This record gives sequence, C-alpha cells and structure tokens, in this order.
Amino acid sequence: MPNRLADATSPYLQQHADNPVDWWPWGPEAFAEAERRGVPVLLSVGYAACHWCHVMAHESFEDAGLAEYLNERFVAVKVDREERPDVDAVYMEAVQAATGQGGWPMTVFLTPGKEPFYFGTYFPPRPRHGMPSFRQVLEGVDAAWRDRREEVAEVAGRIRADLAERASVYSAGAHHPPADADLHQALVGLSRDFDQRHGGFGGAPKFPPAMTVEFLLRHHARTGSEAALEMAVRTGEAMARGGLHDQLGGGFARYAVDAGWVVPHFEKMLSDNALLLRAYLHLWRATGSPLARRVALSTADFLLRELRTPEGAFASALDADSLDEETGATAEGAYYVWEPGQLVDLLGPADAATAARLFTVTADGTFEHGTSVLQLLDEPEDFAQYEEIRERMLRARADRPAPARDDKVVAAWNGLAIAALAEAGALLERPDLVEAAERAADLLLAVHLTPDGRLLRTSRDGRAGDNAGVLEDYADTAEGFLALYAVTGDAAWLQLAGGLLDTVLKHFTDEVSGALYDTADDAEELIRRPQDPTDNATPSGWTAAAGALLGYAAYTGSDRHRTAAERALGIVGALAARAPRFIGWGLAVAEALLDGPREIAVVGPADHPATAALRRAALLGTAPGAVLAVGEPAGAAEPEVPLLADRPLVGGAPAAYVCRHFACEVPTTDPAALAERLGVVVGRPDAE
Repeated sequence: MPNRLADATSPYLQQHADNPVDWWPWGPEAFAEAERRGVPVLLSVGYAACHWCHVMAHESFEDAGLAEYLNERFVAVKVDREERPDVDAVYMEAVQAATGQGGWPMTVFLTPGKEPFYFGTYFPPRPRHGMPSFRQVLEGVDAAWRDRREEVAEVAGRIRADLAERASVYSAGAHHPPADADLHQALVGLSRDFDQRHGGFGGAPKFPPAMTVEFLLRHHARTGSEAALEMAVRTGEAMARGGLHDQLGGGFARYAVDAGWVVPHFEKMLSDNALLLRAYLHLWRATGSPLARRVALSTADFLLRELRTPEGAFASALDADSLDEETGATAEGAYYVWEPGQLVDLLGPADAATAARLFTVTADGTFEHGTSVLQLLDEPEDFAQYEEIRERMLRARADRPAPARDDKVVAAWNGLAIAALAEAGALLERPDLVEAAERAADLLLAVHLTPDGRLLRTSRDGRAGDNAGVLEDYADTAEGFLALYAVTGDAAWLQLAGGLLDTVLKHFTDEVSGALYDTADDAEELIRRPQDPTDNATPSGWTAAAGALLGYAAYTGSDRHRTAAERALGIVGALAARAPRFIGWGLAVAEALLDGPREIAVVGPADHPATAALRRAALLGTAPGAVLAVGEPAGAAEPEVPLLADRPLVGGAPAAYVCRHFACEVPTTDPAALAERLGVVVGRPDAE
C-alpha cells in the first residue's frame, strides 16, 4: 500500500512511495508527530539520479523487517534535495562539520525540534569496511534517545549553536569589490591546482569546472592572459574527448571518477549541461575551435532530444543506472558502454575496427566487466565516416533500456538552460534553440511565477509544487530572461528580470551588509537561515544574483541594482586567492564588473541588413559580461529600455554605441570596427 509520498510531485519521493517505511514528506506534521510520540526523526535526503540512494533504498528501505523497527521507533522523513535545497544545505553543513565529508544519501537524526544530533550518508545492510550496518545505527540512536536523552539534547544544542555561529561569517559589507589584483591572485591559485596532464583542476573525482572556465575566458578577454586561455582550452578539450562527454548523443555526465576524464558517474544533469553548453559556446567564440562548436551544438541537441518535457521546459536529470540486458539487473552505465563484439555485430568487422579505434573500445575495457566508455581522443581523419558510424551506434543504443528520467522542472536550472540555449541559438544561427528557450521561459511564467511575483521552485507535468523558490531560482531565471532580451529584443523579458531582481533585493538581501541569503525572509524557518556564496554544481545563488543585478543595471542605469551587485561581490575579493575553484562564477562576474560591463546599443530598422550585421558583431564579441540592446532609432517616444535612449542613426545609417556606465564611445556604422572593439576572433567563420 503506498505511503504518504504517493502524491508528491518529486520523482525521487515517488520512488519511495511503495516502501514499507512509513515515510513522511518534510513539513510541520511530521515533526508534530515525532513530538506527540516522543521519538526522534530520521531525515533521509537524496535525489532521483543518485546511484547510492537507489542502493540504500533497495538494501534497507525495502526491507520489511527493518522498516517495522524503523516505523516503531522513529518518524521517517524523506526529502528531495533538488526540491528543498535549503533543508539539504543546512543539514549537509552539519554533516560535513561533524564527519569531515558529505554526500547522498544523507542520513541525519533530529530531535522533534529539528535539531541534528547524529549524522551519516550511506549505511550498508551489514557491517563492512569499518562501517556499521544501518540496523546497528538505528539501534544505537534509539538506545541513546531512550537512555541518554540529556546527552542527546546537549549534543543537539552544541551543533545548533555552531551552525548559528557559522551563519555570521559572510558579511559582504566587510569587503571591497574585487580589484584586478584579486583576480590575478585567483589565476595564480588556479594555475597551482591545474592538472597539466589531463586538464581540469585537482585530482579524482574530477568535476567539470564550467564556471571556472567562464572566468578564465573572461580574464583572457580583459587582460590578454595566455595562461588563462590555455587552461580553459586544455580543460575544454580534455573533457570533450574523454568519457565524461557522451560521444554518441552529446551532453556530459555528472563527473569523472578518475583524474583523466575516462570513466564518468553516468547521471546526466540539466544544470551541468546548461553550464557546459554556455562554456563551450564561449570557448568557440573566443578561439574559433571547431571542436568547441561541435560540442556546444551536440549538447544543445541533447537537451532538446532527451530532457525537454511535453510542456516545453527541461527535466532535471537522467539516471546513472539502467537495465543491463545480459544480466537482467540494474547497473550503472549499462546504457552507455560497449564491448568489441557488440561493435562487430552492429557494424561488421571493418567498420567495427574503425569504431573501436575512434572510440577507444578495447578487449580489456575501461569500465566494469571488460566494457569500454567511449572516448574520442583524436579528430577523425574521415569525418563523414565518423558521423555515419556514430549515427548507427546512436540508433542502436536507443534500443537499449534507457535510464530513468527525473522529469521534475527546477526553475533555477531551467533559467540556466534558457540563457545557454538563447545565446547558442543566436551565435550559432539556430533559431530553433531560441524558440526552445522561449518555450521554457513561457512555462516558468505560466506555472512557476505566482500572481504576486514570487517563484515556485519546482513543477511536474505542468503542475507546480509547493516549495518556495530560493535565491538561485530568482537569480538564474533572471539571468535567462536577460539573455532572452539580448537575443530577441523583446523588452518584456528585461522587465520580468527586473521584477525578479526586485524580489531578491527585498526578500533575500541583508540591508546592512549587502550579504545574500539562500532563502527569503518570509520562508519557512529552519534551525538557521542558509547562506553560502561558494559554487557547488551550479553558481551559488549569491554570485548568480550579483551577475544578474550587474547585467540589469547595465541595461537600465539603475544605481540601486549596481550598488547591490558591487556589495554582493565583496565576498569574491575575500575568497579569490584562498578558494578560486569554489567561487568561479563570482570571479566571472567580477571580470564583468572590472570591464564595465560594456553596454552595446545597436539602433536601426529591424529588417535592415546593416542592423543585422552590427547585431551579429556585437553577439560575437568577447567583452566580459557585455550586454546588448537592439532597437529602432531614437524618436519622439521614450524607448522601453534606457540603454537605447538618445541613440540616433549616424548619417542615416544603423549604428552601434559601445558604452560604460552609459558614457559612450564614438558610435560606428562599421561591423568590422565594432568587432575590433569587442574582441571578435579574426578568421573565425562568419566573424568577419
């Protein structure tokens, strides 16, 4: 019989709806029940594409005997971290502080007052490798709760006090906005961590550093640093050629388990792929690399083919696991890996030999049981043959049992996808990508935006969930709307972005320090209000908001929004030298701040070829964080966008104005001159 999770909008919660565990969703009712019964709360946090979450569910939560014990002595609460990043952040901070590590599934025991007192992640069904079994953990916690309640209360109180103390360390007002020296020190720090052999930063496991690559590209554009460009190029190429990148279908897995990008953890997340699409697009824009262009396009096509929902938005993730047809069991990576014999059966001996050489499929394999993760270590000599083989393999793979899809729509991640697809469609002349971005934005407006201008974080099948949007939802959605304005010229998107950013200023910003909180001032009260300026898998809400505020100010001339951006960026100056890998998006926004950012106004009739040529040159420019407004020449009526005000034609011809803080250089009617000002790569196809 289904439990209380049966009606949840989260696919992750629904995966547990038939467990014998008497799960509760997060909410006051669960904690009231724990208080009534006088028992602790087991909080289990995960997400739908999490491999070890599935393992623990099969091993423990589907065990009837263990479930009976659990139900008798605890109130069990299940949380999807993607729906409630605030809950996840608060308790993950406690887990990491107590154990020195974290991960999912996250297992935390709480008092009925939501105070944590015992922590862990995955627990096995039987003791192994020094880890207690999950049953032993339950028994130990139950005994402590029954026999040493005062000790438990003391531990919980200390942890709560420690978390409250940590909440006070981020004070943006205590730091000045980052200066050129700060960003240089960040570059030095990244150079020390750079993997000279494999690209990327640090060792295994290795995550794709999309936000850091964006900083490096912007730093090169502003300063000419060849070291910054080299790190970006080598990292981009290494990721694109390795097993992290789906060589058949496009898109990227979550991370590589090794330092050489060979074997991925196979889940594919919308957030990662949106960020990487934009990073490769900008890598192509900065260098003209055919590989970067190809990867950007294939990633965009992956988003449309495999993650777009019937309502027009984008699903959260594809699972790492799928059914292995040979064993009949669920296995990680089964959908993606190949054996030499499979290539022979599909392609015949000659083409199979070519495919094996192209994609590094060997008898020994690079993954489990002699299978190989596909890589493309060198450019194909015969590109037409490569494409023909790739297409045949992709069609054959489509007949395999596919990984499950978490079709929950997350506002923040769709905002990232909207920005990436809108820019890709404009830069790569793919209007279908711009249309896809607009459809996703329309879904957010119709389903996620409430009549009072607040965002809801998630939806599924066109039905909004109950969870309030957090800071990253407002910031990333605003970023997406700003990108849509830049490529479509529809001022409604700029106005909608402004509304979201006004909510950020009103409900998420500390008026005294300028620091930003992850939750609104009227959100559910947790044991502390979460706040973190550092990047994780996505830009922090803090730095994403700083970027959107800065862009909006560049369009409108708003001192209020620019000042808020500068104050928020104070934390970047404090962290640039100490932790540059974990503040990549903040560093990228800081590059835009130091460059202006440049404000580009193109005026001319919409259907005039010269207007289109100037717009194209502006889009191809690499000036960090530059904004673009295109409109009719100034007339009697005040334009909807302040950047376009008082911008006449020049000699009767369409013209481009390049400005900083609304102070403009001499306008130009020459696309080549505009390109030179904005750093367009000479010799790149269609850049001249």
